[in-house]
Amino acid sequence: MTSPIDDLHSVRDYLRYASSQFAASPLYFGHGTDNVWDEAVHLVMRSLHLPLENNTLFLDARLTRQERELILERIRRRVDERVPLAYLLGEAWFMGMPFHVDKRVLVPRSPIAELIESGFQPWLGGKPVERILDLCTGSGCIGIAAASVFTEAEVDLSDICADALKVAESNIELHGVRDRVRTVQSDVFANIGGRYDVIVSNPPYVDAGDLASMPEEYRHEPELGLAAGQDGLDIAHRIIAGAADHLTPGGLLVVEVGNSWVALDDACPDLPFTWLDFENGGDGVFVINEQDLRQWQALR
Repeated sequence: MTSPIDDLHSVRDYLRYASSQFAASPLYFGHGTDNVWDEAVHLVMRSLHLPLENNTLFLDARLTRQERELILERIRRRVDERVPLAYLLGEAWFMGMPFHVDKRVLVPRSPIAELIESGFQPWLGGKPVERILDLCTGSGCIGIAAASVFTEAEVDLSDICADALKVAESNIELHGVRDRVRTVQSDVFANIGGRYDVIVSNPPYVDAGDLASMPEEYRHEPELGLAAGQDGLDIAHRIIAGAADHLTPGGLLVVEVGNSWVALDDACPDLPFTWLDFENGGDGVFVINEQDLRQWQALR
């Protein structure tokens, strides 16, 4: 009896095989791709350390036996164990940048990347940015991406989880930003000192109902990075309550709360959130400035 490894030889063969296996399986795509073909391309090409674009030159290249075995094992685990592709590769892309990821952190997928690319405009206006805080940083992708746009700014990556911060540290090294980016272990603002021109956060925001019904792929991610109480807002409320005291005058708070945005709007009807629309999809992200936060605090 032959096995797939005896019949598949080229990169093209493995792209077809992976696509067929994924299409025949009840996979959920929500960790960087949204369809069978893109998932197959990511798995095969990045397993071979080949580029995701401009790669047609390699399609008819023959694979070594070791390469074939690696790809087949990753296809099997993706299908049978429903492991997110980023964990199989140890890599995820955010704002066009690669990041180390493993099961200590969530897989990067925030629409905030689009806002960072725009320099937080038009919401930031002409305010200079000297300090940025990435709160609940996980892999560090948001803060490090911001550091790549604001090339003179100092950036703090904060998380309650020491294991997550080890991953963030590896990404600081990967992108060579040790001179401007550091990690801080903190439960929200508990160990945060000073003020920031921008505080940006993708905190845990999954409510109890959504957590119980999430696809299998999400069971591989750390629950600490997902669950946030019955309504998904346990952490968001703490961030909103403390942010003004850690923002410079005219500073900006950016927070993602996903599907919990309706609950947050209902819970804080007097806060003038601006809910963002994204060209590349995604929702549940608000911006609010320091002045509005202070006025709200004064009325409470």
